Amino acid sequence: MILASSVHKEAKQSAFGSKSNRLIVLVMVLGVFVAILNETLLNVALTPIMADLGVSPNTAQWLSTGYLLVIAVLIPATAFLIQRFTTRGLFLTAMGLFTIGTLIAALASGFPMLFAGRIIQASGTALMFPLLTNVVFSLVPMSQRGAAMGTIGIVITFAPAIGPTLSGLIVAHYSWRTLFYSVLPIAVFVIIFAFFRLKNVSESSPTKVDPLSMVLSALGFGGIVYGFSSAGEGHGDWTSTGVTIPIVIGGAALIWFVLRQLTLKQPMLDLRAFKSFTFSLSVIIMLIVMMAMFSTMMLVPIFLQNALHYSPLEAGLALLPGGVIMGIMSPITGRLFDRFGARGLALVGLLVLSGGLVGFAFMSLSVSYITVTLLNTLFMLGISMLMMPVMTNGLNGLAPALYPHGTAIIGTIQQVGGAVGMALLVTIMTTGAADYAANAGASVAAADLPALSLAAGMRQSFLLALGLVAIALVLALFFLKRARPEGGGGMQQVHAH
Repeated sequence: MILASSVHKEAKQSAFGSKSNRLIVLVMVLGVFVAILNETLLNVALTPIMADLGVSPNTAQWLSTGYLLVIAVLIPATAFLIQRFTTRGLFLTAMGLFTIGTLIAALASGFPMLFAGRIIQASGTALMFPLLTNVVFSLVPMSQRGAAMGTIGIVITFAPAIGPTLSGLIVAHYSWRTLFYSVLPIAVFVIIFAFFRLKNVSESSPTKVDPLSMVLSALGFGGIVYGFSSAGEGHGDWTSTGVTIPIVIGGAALIWFVLRQLTLKQPMLDLRAFKSFTFSLSVIIMLIVMMAMFSTMMLVPIFLQNALHYSPLEAGLALLPGGVIMGIMSPITGRLFDRFGARGLALVGLLVLSGGLVGFAFMSLSVSYITVTLLNTLFMLGISMLMMPVMTNGLNGLAPALYPHGTAIIGTIQQVGGAVGMALLVTIMTTGAADYAANAGASVAAADLPALSLAAGMRQSFLLALGLVAIALVLALFFLKRARPEGGGGMQQVHAH
């Protein structure tokens, strides 16, 4: 047994303490990197997949929608799984599922096989980030968690940012199957490395599963994410049964799920985490930021391609500097958080983010490619100052026993916030574009009308996002404080098995 308390001499060198702790995190970060990278790899590759497998755009979109849906369904269950199974066993299972799914997708002879591979991939991905976060909070003392989360944030923010660009470069020269084949050896290496070197951070406990809670969670979160995603991706308007029925069923199941968790002695998702004001406030701010971020990441490429007529690869390259700046800033903001807390970083980040949104809202069709790239970079700079500090501050406000539940809640909020944000802002964009087209006078040339309508709709969407961010700014200004430890803190023991 290695006592983590014996490594304080190394604390200045690494927030993770001992070499053993650093190795645990390194192995897990590698796995999380390939899993998160895979989330955005297919964004640019859907067109060649449609041509190769002979499927429609609505069918092909399920490769992304289904992936996100599985993650939304499984993340709430991660709190139970982290308590029930060992770190090593759970991580190897997650990476094993991801690797099997990747191989199936690479060898897919048709769309059903490719879709099955993506679903299996997603089932492994859903476990990884909550597991990694819980491990960090178990190993690292509160005074150094900002630096630790900032370090792993380099990977977590950079991976999805380079996904579309990397995908565009690969698909331009090779088959879309190369996307999966290139990930496969890394995944296999991580499994082998973890099998021999990964140690358990905590013991498993005989936590009982409540089958009804699992079903209600799947129906609730899955229904809401699917319904809003369908509206956001244009698969139906707000009155279509494909949107309303999943949202209604999901909402009812979610209410039942919450009521049930409050009555169980061993809830699947312990909602007592919301008794912490710091955690609750952090969750609200993160929900707003995720709504703004996901929708902006979707709207900016649409504007570049449909209004300014750039290629998908050029649109992906415009987003790349924003991802790079997030990766660079992540460890910096982590260390600033350890020194000054989340409030100052959140306020500055929200102001910077607001500046990017103002720029987006008033873009015209004469805007340059460089300007759009710089605005997106400014927007992502604001996000980088917000995400990890606010999340870390919220989890710091919980007792250690609630870390798995807090992590699961935040992961779920990110998925729900992204789906709701995309649906809401895409609807505003579509409605605004239609209103502009209907009211455009004869002075607007017919050839210019589609692009001008899109620009008008985009302006309304970005102004709404700006309004949401203003609410988060007020919350951070008046209420966000440095979290105080509950139930003790400090490093935990690492058990070798």
